[in-house]
Amino acid sequence: MRVIMTGGGTGGHVNPALAIAETIKRNEPDSEIIFVGTERGIENKLVPAAGYKLHHVDVRGIRRSLSLANLRAFWLAMTSPHKAKKLIREFKPDVVIGTGGYVSWPVVKAASMMGIPCALHESNAIAGVAVKMLQDKADRIYLNFEATGKTLHCPEKLLRVGNPLSGDFARISREEAREALGVDKKYKNVLLSYGGSMGAEKVNDAVLALMKDYSSKHPETLHIHATGSIEWEIAKGQFAKMGLDKCENLQLVEYIYDMPLKMAAADLIICRAGALTISELAISGKCPIFIPSPNVTENHQYKNAKVLSDAGAAFVFEERELANNRKLLTETVSGLLSDDGRAERAAMSERIREFAVPDANRLIYEDIKKLINEKKSKK
Repeated sequence: MRVIMTGGGTGGHVNPALAIAETIKRNEPDSEIIFVGTERGIENKLVPAAGYKLHHVDVRGIRRSLSLANLRAFWLAMTSPHKAKKLIREFKPDVVIGTGGYVSWPVVKAASMMGIPCALHESNAIAGVAVKMLQDKADRIYLNFEATGKTLHCPEKLLRVGNPLSGDFARISREEAREALGVDKKYKNVLLSYGGSMGAEKVNDAVLALMKDYSSKHPETLHIHATGSIEWEIAKGQFAKMGLDKCENLQLVEYIYDMPLKMAAADLIICRAGALTISELAISGKCPIFIPSPNVTENHQYKNAKVLSDAGAAFVFEERELANNRKLLTETVSGLLSDDGRAERAAMSERIREFAVPDANRLIYEDIKKLINEKKSKK
């Protein structure tokens, strides 16, 4: 199979594409897969690291405020599909798959104009701008949330498959993970917190306050917090200034490289509400407290989290709530990690599992094959 994957800007767009590519290669090792992104997105770090060739298309997002930059963005939106055609002609893909971000627009549009099978994957509860713009061009739209279909106008193209995941999420038990980390006999609870690979200042502030007010006073709880790369030096300085570096049960790290293992060991997780994170939590059956990022398109992280909160599967606190009430996070964590909170955690664990699609990777791969064959039979 020859495949063009396109999607970028954030890990939430790139990682599902990498997971789909990994699944295709696992089933068909001889497949040739290339990625198309921009020169500015995180795909430039993640895609080459995964061993795939990355091509670039010059396209920009449209700003919501009046800006001269929008003139160039509109021009590139008009001309970039014609430039993407050259790459498509040279590579001759069997299918083109877009996973979101404005770079998906020119590649999927060009492929559709050339009669090549096209699929989109939407991770979020509310469909993004690129997916909405391309829904008439695509042959299939894969959804993570059932509710996403209400934001699109082509029900005949929709297929709920969940989020494709890389790694070993849900393949290791809590007990096995705790033993592997050497904490099974040392700590009663494991609390995991993070704000994304780059870091989030407000999340770090809230978690450091939690560490000071709660975790440092509960030596039976191992609390691991990842600051993210941009915030690492600042957070590390605050951690030491608060005297938290002297607490054996507190671990401050820049990045969590073994997330499936750490997540499996955790009893409670504090994190952002990106769609990929939610899928990892759902497949692992973990009890979450979400602090959604307010700095994303259409506030989709809050909308993602709200879907789970409404189902009783998560707690959701906006950044401003935590800034105005320092005790809010501490009281919630204290309640959930207490003996009395065990039943509530267990109930939340069961509810969040209802959002998981354990065989998402297989469903996507099988439908991609079906889509290619459907197109061939119509020629």
